[in-house]
Amino acid sequence: MSASLRGRDLLSLADLSAPELASILDLAAAAKGGRQLGRPLEGSAIALIFQRPSNRTRVSFEVAVHRLGGHPIALFNPEVQLGERESPADISRILDRYADGIVARLISHRDLEAIAAAAVSPVINALSDAEHPCQVLADCLTVRETLGRLQGARVTYIGDGNNVCASWLYAAALAGVDFRIVCPPGYQPPEHVLRRAGRLGGGDAALSITAEPADALRDTDIVYTDVWTSMGQETEQQRRRQDFAHLQVNEALLALAPHSARVMHCLPAHRGEEITDAVIDGPQSIVFDQAENRLWVQLALLALLYGGGVG
Repeated sequence: MSASLRGRDLLSLADLSAPELASILDLAAAAKGGRQLGRPLEGSAIALIFQRPSNRTRVSFEVAVHRLGGHPIALFNPEVQLGERESPADISRILDRYADGIVARLISHRDLEAIAAAAVSPVINALSDAEHPCQVLADCLTVRETLGRLQGARVTYIGDGNNVCASWLYAAALAGVDFRIVCPPGYQPPEHVLRRAGRLGGGDAALSITAEPADALRDTDIVYTDVWTSMGQETEQQRRRQDFAHLQVNEALLALAPHSARVMHCLPAHRGEEITDAVIDGPQSIVFDQAENRLWVQLALLALLYGGGVG
């Protein structure tokens, strides 16, 4: 039986319970396997705000809304000018009167919270500087497909303690994942994220942080990386390249992991920087399966938010 998420917001994976996370993944797997989710969005419009560039997020959400019977309306920053032409709350109040939900890919998590506070209909975080929950839902589905389980999976995240890393910490705590972060000193996730993750779940997760990859990779199931410089950090790019250079996911680093380990990246990749062509295009990569799964988890999420569950 699926947990009911009807009418809820999804701003953070920490807002979910362990059964709710499992329900999204179960329904996503069923949809990918051919199960029809009906048309819970029939006659509904969903506003998609893109303050940041989008490829996978826009296409996967537009396709998902269409498949569930709805009409997606994409709005880009030159049109919305969020926080400049109008406040986030005013934009939210207007869209809430036209549309039946908001999917927002924003620079600031505070703006996302302001939108959610002003809206009656569901608001989904499609990326903010604090979290990337839809990406990590797809990641969890990919790990589960690959290993046959999520609980007890050993995932080694190599890179900056950024928004993706934060969402992974919450998901790992909820699902009982052995989540290992490898990052240079000074690039750890924020303390409040670590504390919040520590309070989630049933205590089955193992969360650790180290600066050296060898021990974390020795028995890992998944090697996960992300860009070293995210949007808004461009002035730090050269310093970050120097600080992270020894953590490039290349063939030598991958050799520290078991041959059975699989490689993931949330994309877009800076090929030749945090990951090499030989690895991302190699036999251990499941990066493009991971990208596909954005569609399936977003279908499931929308079906649960608007259908309440599975009949």
